[in-house]
Amino acid sequence: MSEAITNQLANDSITARSAGSQPAGEVHPLSLKYLAESGYSTDGLISQSWDDFERFEPDVVVTVCDSAAGEACPLYFGNSLKVHWGLSDPSKIQGNESEIKQAFLACIEEIAERVKKLESIAKQNLNTSDLKQALAQAGAQ
Repeated sequence: MSEAITNQLANDSITARSAGSQPAGEVHPLSLKYLAESGYSTDGLISQSWDDFERFEPDVVVTVCDSAAGEACPLYFGNSLKVHWGLSDPSKIQGNESEIKQAFLACIEEIAERVKKLESIAKQNLNTSDLKQALAQAGAQ
């Protein structure tokens, strides 16, 4: 969800790629459904391992799931700034259809708000030290 939202909202200020340490093999169907209902393109979204991005050299790596906070990032992301957003995974919610939908929509909205802050920071073209400080002040770390 973060990749789709970021790439749509950040207007070329940020290039987002999404991957995990243990990809499920498919994007969760409800993620696709609620992203589309919220007006986000889901074209090209696939489940990927971070091993697929060995040559990708991001300035910032954002982990998003609660469970990801303690995971080690791969060595090839070693020079990247690390930011953790600590989002609850709506696909893990137990409840009725309405409760699950609300969890997905709340997560989408939270990601969108954080992306707006991140985009504002990205447009400033800060050096690494100032970028780290701006991310901390924005509550992104």
